[in-house]
Amino acid sequence: MKQPREDPTGAVARLNRLDPPNRPDGPTRGGPEHEGTGVGHEHPRRARIAVVYGTRPEAVKLRGVVALLGRDACPIHTGQHYDPEMAASFESGIGFPPPEHRLAIGGGSRGRQIADATVGLESLFAAERFAAVIVQGDTNTALTGALAANVARLPLVHVEAGLRSWDREMPEEHNRTVVDHLADLCCAPTVTSAKNLAHEGISGDDRVAVTGNTVVEAVLALRPDRAATTAILAARGVERDRFVLATFHRPENVDDPEVFSAILGELAALPIPVVLPLHPRTAVRAAEAGLEPLLDKLLVAPPVGYREFLGLMGAAALLVSDSGGVQEESSVVKRPVIVVRRSTERPEVLGTFSRLVPPGPGVAAAATEWLDDIAAVHERLAALPSPYGDGHASALTAAAIDRLLDSR
Repeated sequence: MKQPREDPTGAVARLNRLDPPNRPDGPTRGGPEHEGTGVGHEHPRRARIAVVYGTRPEAVKLRGVVALLGRDACPIHTGQHYDPEMAASFESGIGFPPPEHRLAIGGGSRGRQIADATVGLESLFAAERFAAVIVQGDTNTALTGALAANVARLPLVHVEAGLRSWDREMPEEHNRTVVDHLADLCCAPTVTSAKNLAHEGISGDDRVAVTGNTVVEAVLALRPDRAATTAILAARGVERDRFVLATFHRPENVDDPEVFSAILGELAALPIPVVLPLHPRTAVRAAEAGLEPLLDKLLVAPPVGYREFLGLMGAAALLVSDSGGVQEESSVVKRPVIVVRRSTERPEVLGTFSRLVPPGPGVAAAATEWLDDIAAVHERLAALPSPYGDGHASALTAAAIDRLLDSR
């Protein structure tokens, strides 16, 4: 594997400071200036690259790649995160440029989201010239970007390829599998992911690159310092290492009132406060099931910005979540996470940073076991490197994209 390419324009460094870069005067191709985004190249080298995203995790994990691509990148937001509280906060403060195109597919069923976004992207790819399409992860947006790229016969790059839970009940498992098989370049975050791809016949240096996970550099760059974290904790009324941070949104946990009630009961039984930023989907399900009395026992908050979330994460005693991204981020902030699911596509952190616990009484028991000696747990995790790389994943990904396009 090639070493990470340098950042001669200072794009990533500027992005991490969230300072506006210097630019030559005059118009540029592809839309308005993106102040404060760390855009790199001064002139496009080829037709631009469509960067399709629709959720905050995608923007977080693509920010470094977009910075290195500079004006070659054309961000396209599908609108998958349609709730105003989610949409208003996930781009601000993370150094991601505003989208040049917004499809605004909104809510609706999974099938409707996929259909509307695919048709919208297909029309856009027919109207504008692109050199390639980049998608990230396993969202409905990633799938639609892949399908539209396939229709338009555009090279497809899948960032965070090869993850497998082997759980066919997860919609995300189907999404990521289809995207991997359509992709011309699979950027696998770990060797384990690359092996999953090889098992399905996707291999070769021209199609698979092990890059690490771009979330590592995002967390390191965006995590608030100690003083800012102290202010965040004060605003929430909690003390460092004396609270639990929880997040839930997956259908298997919040759509069944009995399961959701059991999870909230387990959280309420913990001996220290539980901060629960409530995903809009989770809030709706709680109201429908009449679970407000259980929520009243927790420190419920509306969705928080990514920087604040990282501050809370790094100061929590432990995390309880069904999020895939939180499993990765925990390995960077060095906090343990109880994964309330029956399967996970991130086995690299099992037994170290994470523990898989199905919904039910095991949640409180696992948390209490850690809490009984949480200082020792933190000390042990602080000495462990993240299995997702050392913060060069964006550079390795950008280099792999260059090789893909230079070969065509």
